[in-house]
Amino acid sequence: MPIHFLTYIIVGTAVFIAGFVDAIAGGGGLISLPVYMMVGLPAHNAIATNKMSSTCGTALSTVRFIKNGLIHMKLALPSVFLAIIGSTIGAHLALMTNNDILEKIMIPILPITAFFVFNKNLFHDHHHSFKITRRTMLVSLLAAFIVGIYDGFYGPGTGTFLLIILTIFGHMAIKHANGQVKAINLTTNISALTVYLFNGQVIIGLGLFAALCNMAGNYLGSGMMMSKGSKVVKPVIGVVLVMLLLKMVHVY
Repeated sequence: MPIHFLTYIIVGTAVFIAGFVDAIAGGGGLISLPVYMMVGLPAHNAIATNKMSSTCGTALSTVRFIKNGLIHMKLALPSVFLAIIGSTIGAHLALMTNNDILEKIMIPILPITAFFVFNKNLFHDHHHSFKITRRTMLVSLLAAFIVGIYDGFYGPGTGTFLLIILTIFGHMAIKHANGQVKAINLTTNISALTVYLFNGQVIIGLGLFAALCNMAGNYLGSGMMMSKGSKVVKPVIGVVLVMLLLKMVHVY
């Protein structure tokens, strides 16, 4: 598929911004995926190519979180295993079906999610020292599998949903939760990307260029998240949820 030079500029700009947002609170796909479609890529090619760029960006921010001691392997490794299974299932489902039903289900879920985020008694930064409890492990494993299926099937908002679940139900501090999110999200991205590559759906040249732009955005965003924490996370999550709700309502 021949790609016009202007397409590279438009996509590159969008995925840079998406990487920045994704590193802070997830949901970068809400910015990048529509742009891939806007420039003329068919739906499956757009989703697959977006997976390539977002995978590279997430990998970079994951490395930064590891270096800062915010990813705990005892918790991350079993979660990653279930994320692989979930994402692979979701990607295969995406190749066989359309997403109309899923999008309609998402509409009532989003206001509920927003309630959790903006309720001060529920969504707040847990500043206690981090301990892996049975509750934290169970929440992380379930989130990795269930959200992994969603990420492989559709994707936008995956990091946001994981962050909310781990913070509210897993009682993790935002920085540690975000580190866990990166480990899980990187895994689901790689699993889904492998399926799409195997099925020839990725536009390689555009995907590699977009990957560099996404990595730059992720690098800046992850640095800001680690320095400012919840002060920057909650507003960005709010924007992501609004964008996702508008997208769902528009499609509906």
